[in-house]
Amino acid sequence: MSQYFDLGDETLWNPSNGASRMFQRQVAVFEAELELPSGIGPMENDECQISPDTFEIFVNALLAKHRGSSHAIWLALSEGFIAIVLVLAERAGIKVDWARHGAALEASPEDVQVSAVTGMSAPAEGGAWAAGLREEARKLGGRMPR
Repeated sequence: MSQYFDLGDETLWNPSNGASRMFQRQVAVFEAELELPSGIGPMENDECQISPDTFEIFVNALLAKHRGSSHAIWLALSEGFIAIVLVLAERAGIKVDWARHGAALEASPEDVQVSAVTGMSAPAEGGAWAAGLREEARKLGGRMPR
């Protein structure tokens, strides 16, 4: 069995029920974290619609939050989810402004990881940051059937 993540009549992703349930639960977590709706609607009769305008805002807010964090655990917990979201965004025709997101940002105080040995962590350089996320999305995209 599988479920469908659709944009209008176009299927963006057709994952198994288990992968779909886990992704939907993560959507709820990141909606709460960002205090924004994702644009990913409820699953009804094994189908859910994605609202492109709302999803675009969510994608960009998610990338800004990720880019602004220097907390290794937050980054690790979010990267797989972000890669899946990037695949969906690309399939939905959403353009990501990588130059804007890649610019150096100050981490918010709640997402700074302090180490007794090295001091504060620093976010990755913008090009490397974007390349890493894009590569992970590329790899996962090949495993995300439509």
